[in-house]
Amino acid sequence: MPARRLIVLLCAATGANTVSIGAFPALLPELGASAGLADWQLGAVAGAFGFARMLADVPVGLFITYHLARALWLAPLAVLSGALLVGSADGFGVLLLGRVLMGAGHTLATLAALTAVLRYRAGPGLASALAAVELSAMIGVLSGAGLVALLPGAVPWNAALLITCAPVLLTLALLPALLRALPRAETAGARPLFARSAGASAEASAPASARGLPSLALLGGAAGAAIALSYATVEQFVIPVRGSREFGLDRAGIARLLMLGQVVDVLALLPLGALADRRGLPPVLGGVLLVFAAAVALVAFGSLPLMAVGCALFGFSMAGWTLPLGILRMVTPPAQVAWRTALYRVAVDGGMCLGPLVSGILTARHTGVLPGVLVLALAATGFALLVRRRATAG
Repeated sequence: MPARRLIVLLCAATGANTVSIGAFPALLPELGASAGLADWQLGAVAGAFGFARMLADVPVGLFITYHLARALWLAPLAVLSGALLVGSADGFGVLLLGRVLMGAGHTLATLAALTAVLRYRAGPGLASALAAVELSAMIGVLSGAGLVALLPGAVPWNAALLITCAPVLLTLALLPALLRALPRAETAGARPLFARSAGASAEASAPASARGLPSLALLGGAAGAAIALSYATVEQFVIPVRGSREFGLDRAGIARLLMLGQVVDVLALLPLGALADRRGLPPVLGGVLLVFAAAVALVAFGSLPLMAVGCALFGFSMAGWTLPLGILRMVTPPAQVAWRTALYRVAVDGGMCLGPLVSGILTARHTGVLPGVLVLALAATGFALLVRRRATAG
């Protein structure tokens, strides 16, 4: 029961923290127009969020090993500070700084939530617990896109962004209960500021069944990086930019496309997590990656109706966002969960940064290059996971 209460509180806080993430892509074209940004600057502003997350992952992971409670406090404060900077910015530099602060805050929140789940909810129901947290995040993202679609067009983009950041205040209100739900070791005692492992030897606590699986760990990491790069490219750049420039969609039209994928994601998350618990993480993740490859191809190269189909498949694929983390937990001792999760998140957030940045650089002359590479990478990793599963079964 205490573990379930902790998961429920983490889900509520995670959902509140992600509303602004869902709102930002639909506001990106207006932000660029009002600030007079070139394509590469637009890509840099979108990518700064992921870049900050990537840089913060390792130090935050080392910090969270012993200071999970403090990370939960710092996260909403950083997000709100960054949002205020972005909302009041009138220049490229301040926009970048604000997005960096928001990214750092979300890194604190994400790593803290994932570490808590991986550390205290490991076992047969891990995939479902991770899916529940991701479900709350996607409800937040969907709420952000929906709120932007409902706001009158006369509301300036910066005011709309600040409105969608207001739910972060709910996180602050939930913090006392969340901190009480943490185990006592997380809230008391003198501990080092940064550490890779908590307490005794991590090797002694590693599950015997997980040893000797380096290839599975590498495939899990590669899958996470490919999903992140594809997600950032499609949602943060291809859908809003292609939708506005090629199909003439306004803010509400872009938001509706984003919401289509998010609704499918929300509907598929818990069933996909339960399927992974029953059938195993590698084969389910392999199948998800193949669907993701088809989704990227349709969104990047299809007509508007095909792009809508691609958005739906994109949403289904994003329901597998947490499956690589389950694979990571299979090969990680509990004492090193925060550190290993941080290393994994470096690859993930690197993809979050590079997706829109590289898209902004290539869009003028080589629009289809990055999506084409992503289709191949997703398909290759998916096939590798399915082949490895068959080889193991045989």
